[in-house]
Amino acid sequence: MSPRRITLRRPDDWHLHLRDGDMLRAVLPETSAHFGRAIIMPNLVPPVLTRDDAIAYRNRIVKAVPAGHDFTPLMTLYLTEGTDPDDVEAAYRDGVISALKLYPAGATTNSASGVRDFEKAMPVLERMAKLGIPLCVHGEVTDVDIDIFDREAVFIDRILAPLRKRLPELRIIMEHITTQDGVDFVTSNDTNFAATITTHHLIINRNAILVGGIHPHYYCLPVAKREKHRLALRAAATSGDARFFLGTDSAPHTDARKESPCGCAGIFTANNTVQLLAHVFEEENALDKLEAFASLNGPAFYGLPVNEATITLEKREDPASFADKINTAEGLVTVFDPGYRVHWHYAD
Repeated sequence: MSPRRITLRRPDDWHLHLRDGDMLRAVLPETSAHFGRAIIMPNLVPPVLTRDDAIAYRNRIVKAVPAGHDFTPLMTLYLTEGTDPDDVEAAYRDGVISALKLYPAGATTNSASGVRDFEKAMPVLERMAKLGIPLCVHGEVTDVDIDIFDREAVFIDRILAPLRKRLPELRIIMEHITTQDGVDFVTSNDTNFAATITTHHLIINRNAILVGGIHPHYYCLPVAKREKHRLALRAAATSGDARFFLGTDSAPHTDARKESPCGCAGIFTANNTVQLLAHVFEEENALDKLEAFASLNGPAFYGLPVNEATITLEKREDPASFADKINTAEGLVTVFDPGYRVHWHYAD
């Protein structure tokens, strides 16, 4: 029988989009209420390219943290073909950044400045390997002739496997993996390699997007895949394997931008992720592995201490309630709906 009450170290989010301006101020409290730290994605317009950019963005985030919330943003730089290795080294040595983010050009929201020719990015990747700076990777090719459901697997074969052979000392996190292929590649690497898994990819498969009509609030990139891949992600997340940890990829877009002829990719899960994970891990008879996935494995890979604070969740007869919309000055943002009731609550 599953326990009805669990206590774990306060979780962290190792892949988060906060945007900027009014949107940042509206959505940040939904993260800082639940998480101690988060790796902040740099795909703003314009992107966070330099040490000075990261300092300025961090200052805007810190200013927006509500009184009484204990939250630390962990900054990243957006890797381009022109990224200066000296600037990266200075930013890392000064404690300004925790990682760099690699977007293949055109792979997702605001990724037009990403890498097209990986040879041009090698000088900074080599410096990162030397210094131990982690590289967060959006693992999809963008070739128009590659089926969208195959782009992760092709990226592994074409880009990631050769990069691992060339720079085995480079510390890589394959972000938001969505396939059995991704899981297998992670487990085939014993050192310097890990992956984040999102909450929503543990819950939905591609049917959620397309069956009974097009459901834009389940559309994200990488896109959800077949059921066999969702089950592989669940097995990985609930295994306790230290190479897998939580990265929500919570990504706010207004309803007007989601419900449009070209709906934006992104799912907002910041405010209900922790309780949804308890539900998922209970379904897999793995509540004893939830702390590793949400609170321990990420800090271990990044070389950071775990959070001292703890949270306690308890299962009740009455379902938990979550706001279904976040009101922002830019418009409403829809919160991820798992499609079922969740009975895990924060203990009073």
